[in-house]
Amino acid sequence: MTGNSFSVSGYGPKRAGWTRLFARDSLARRLDWPILLSAIALSLIGAALVYSATRNRTEINEGDPYYFLVRHLLNTGIGFALMIGTVWLGHRTLRTAVPILYGLSVFLVLLVLTPLGATINGAHAWLVLGAGFSLQPSEFVKVTIILGMAMLLAARVDAGDKQYPDHRTVLQALGLATVPILIVLLMPDLGSVMVMVIIVLGVLLASGASNRWVFGLLGVGVAGAIAVWQLGVLDEYQINRFAAFANPELDPAGVGYNTNQARIAIGSGGLTGSGLFNGSQTTGQFVPEQQTDFVFTVAGEELGFVGGVLIIALLGVVLWRACRIARETTELYGTIVAAGIIAWFAFQSFENIGMTLGIMPVAGLPLPFVSYGGSSMFAVWVAVGLLQSIRVQRPMSA
Repeated sequence: MTGNSFSVSGYGPKRAGWTRLFARDSLARRLDWPILLSAIALSLIGAALVYSATRNRTEINEGDPYYFLVRHLLNTGIGFALMIGTVWLGHRTLRTAVPILYGLSVFLVLLVLTPLGATINGAHAWLVLGAGFSLQPSEFVKVTIILGMAMLLAARVDAGDKQYPDHRTVLQALGLATVPILIVLLMPDLGSVMVMVIIVLGVLLASGASNRWVFGLLGVGVAGAIAVWQLGVLDEYQINRFAAFANPELDPAGVGYNTNQARIAIGSGGLTGSGLFNGSQTTGQFVPEQQTDFVFTVAGEELGFVGGVLIIALLGVVLWRACRIARETTELYGTIVAAGIIAWFAFQSFENIGMTLGIMPVAGLPLPFVSYGGSSMFAVWVAVGLLQSIRVQRPMSA
């Protein structure tokens, strides 16, 4: 920015004066506002739900009822800044930095397996940074798997050498994704592994690769799940979660407690809920981890069916607009990146809400934009930045 001029490299010619900010080819006009406003609304709704779930939890809020609220808003602000930075750099620039980003993400997840790793809420998936801050590297692996696979699968297609990825390229892309997935599985962080596998499937479908790869990967996934179960890779608490999902009455006071209390909280909300901050299940602290994995139960109890539908509708807007971005971009790389993000957001949202309703097993996954958690918040906002960059850099005639 110089004087009264405003321009962004790659986003159109320089325009004189702030009055031209919303000109047809300006950055502001090219942004996808429904995605942006929906993500902001979800984050603000999440702030209210997180505050309701934690204001009376003196054992975790250090005696400050606003402790988690302030941090959630701070995480949202940092995430928003990361989104702006991602748009400014552009997904094409980040494409050239994929080897560095991929190497860094793999290095960080490897650190979790060393004595530097920490167990939080039963998952050995964290790096404690000090001063009350921690990092979950697997959240950023989701982004780098999408970017790395997209870079490989689209390279020769976007260059005009191929119409679709050949078998060798697909194998390379799968190898790139397999390394961090296996490391995360060793933690074991089964929820993140499930999301990553869905991302890989979504990316392959969008790339135009042969359907044989998709069906083959599904078969390998089933065989791998059986092997993981039989070889004892999973921790006992993870096995118990699947057992409780298969039989909710198995141990209602033990492994089935979380799901049963979640269903009670949501069921008691009725159509319009008991009112924000007035939920008896939430106030009574009956639902564990209500500010993170089970944040949707606060909405169900205090905002009722209407509040739950609102959250689902806002997530639906994000997915709908992301689908439009994937369809309208003229480069395969952008299509694959958008498709990977769609698969990520769709599955993680369905799994999180589904486990509170008892229709999916408890997997320890946050609800995008809504749940408390810095790593998750940063990753999803970076993903929004990638979607915005794909839309901003497409030709105006698209």
